[in-house]
Order: sequence, then structure tokens, then C-alpha cells
Amino acid sequence: MDNQFPTTAANRRFEDYPVGAIYEFGSTTVSETDIIAFATRYDPQAMHVDRVLAAQGPFGEVIASGWHTTALVMRMIADHFLPQNGLPAPGIDELRWPNPLRPGDTLRVRATILEARRSRSKPDRGLIRALVEALNQHGQPVLTMKPMNLVRCREAA
Repeated sequence: MDNQFPTTAANRRFEDYPVGAIYEFGSTTVSETDIIAFATRYDPQAMHVDRVLAAQGPFGEVIASGWHTTALVMRMIADHFLPQNGLPAPGIDELRWPNPLRPGDTLRVRATILEARRSRSKPDRGLIRALVEALNQHGQPVLTMKPMNLVRCREAA
């Protein structure tokens, strides 16, 4: 169900994100090598980099850093959800990693538009808030968050 938008990313604007719309997109599979390489560089906790210690832990194997999961999801959001003429984002609320991302898992993203409102101070843009869920191949969420994105409007208010 990739790219359910009525327009391409190059032409996508605020009006293309109605409240209640659900978009599903992307697919990426993570390997143990990917997990260890990312964590070695950015989050070198034993559960992410040490196969022996991770096997003795609660997950029984190496798992991805939450920041690795977030980076993978951000790539899919940039590739499939955001307009190409993007604006800076004001932030993310409620970032959670409810289940581990494991070697061999394949992720897809579901974004549900929770709020879409025009900016009062800058009528050429709107603010979109979404519930983003990254789901593994079993449909289990491995990441949830509520990002806010500023998006240019097609028409001024």
C-alpha cells in the first residue's frame, strides 16, 4: 500500500494530509550485522553489540538500538511520507520502542494523521501531527511516535 497520496512527493502539500487519513509505506529488513555496526558507532550497549552477553539477557539475542530503529523509520518517512519541499520539523512527542527490533525483522510504517491545522502566523504552511507506528513482519509495533511536521500549503488561507 505504498504511496496512497493523490500527488507525488514533489507536489505534495498540506492539503494532501487530511485528518484521519492512514498511509502505509516502506519496507526494510535489518540484519544482525547492521544492528551491531550502528550500535558500535552510536549506542555501544552490550544488548546491541555483544552476541554472548545479549544471548544471556532478556531478549536472548542482539537487538537494535532504539535510535537505529528511529533512523530506519525516519528514512522511510523521508522517502515515502514527507513532501520534497520540506520545512523544519518542530519536534516529536511520545517516542516509544514497545518491542525490540530483532535481526531479520522487516519493518513497514503506518502513519495516521491526528491533526492538520494552518499556521496562524504563517498562512503559507500548516502543521501536521501524526501517529507513526513501525511494525515488524508480525504486525507488532517496534516504534511509536507523534511527530509534528510543517508543510507548505497549496493555497494561502
